[in-house]
Amino acid sequence: MNELIQLSPEVAAAKTEGRPVVALESTIIAHGMPWPQNLETAREVEDVIRAEGAVPATIAVIGGRIRIGLTNDELQQLAQSPDAMKLSRRDLPFAIATGRLGATTVAATMICAHLAGIEVFVTGGIGGVHRGGQESFDISADLQELARTPVAVVCAGAKSILDLGLTLEYLETHGVPVLSVGQDNFAAFFTPDSGLRADFRMDGADEQARFIRAKWALGLDGGVVVSNPVPAAQAMPREEIDAITAQALAEADAQGIAGKAITPFLLARIKALTGGRSLATNIALVKHNAVVGARLARALKN
Repeated sequence: MNELIQLSPEVAAAKTEGRPVVALESTIIAHGMPWPQNLETAREVEDVIRAEGAVPATIAVIGGRIRIGLTNDELQQLAQSPDAMKLSRRDLPFAIATGRLGATTVAATMICAHLAGIEVFVTGGIGGVHRGGQESFDISADLQELARTPVAVVCAGAKSILDLGLTLEYLETHGVPVLSVGQDNFAAFFTPDSGLRADFRMDGADEQARFIRAKWALGLDGGVVVSNPVPAAQAMPREEIDAITAQALAEADAQGIAGKAITPFLLARIKALTGGRSLATNIALVKHNAVVGARLARALKN
């Protein structure tokens, strides 16, 4: 194990005993949700994974080391710190070298999970090609990481603030397969259906695991996207979220907000414009993804 990586006792025991482990990002805690829902959700998602027979491993950089599995106090530190860095691939060495507190994005969590030998990672939604990305080249590092790092990422599709068509085109170009659960189409975060087809529909954990094993056994680099739509009862109407997203994007443009700051800004504005309903949807979809991710991690151990 890399000396820069520190496993929690729970995760270390699971690894030793050959039990399934599910990685969780920490940006959703530090930058994706407000206090105190961020801490409550982090704890609840970990409990969902334990209830499904797997061990949760929330990942962050603390004290110059990559921490795989966090204590309740460390989760609270991330949830309340205004200074936690948002870490992608390029930022990890800086946070480690300077001892900064850092919350991992999808890309950074994939890197850390792979270093720790964890094959499944649960998140809310992956990043992607931003609207207008064909001109701005604003493309999330998550997509390139999916093309290079062998981790299965369970998500509710890509965030609906993005250009989902271009996101799927990018994934196709880089050979990243997109599996859809329970439907043929790619999920759209706040709503179940983007209207765009996923590559393959695979509803069960066992068949998902067989696909993933076959991909990696062939020496095909990179990850797999498992698109798991938000449950219909907690979803938001597509027309409503599309209109609100357009308004939030226009506000971001008017204020010159871009780069790493844009996603937290947009999610916060969408929460405000929906009267908090989008946050409830966000929480529901992450918990739903945790169930699917834990079952996949168990299937990969069989």
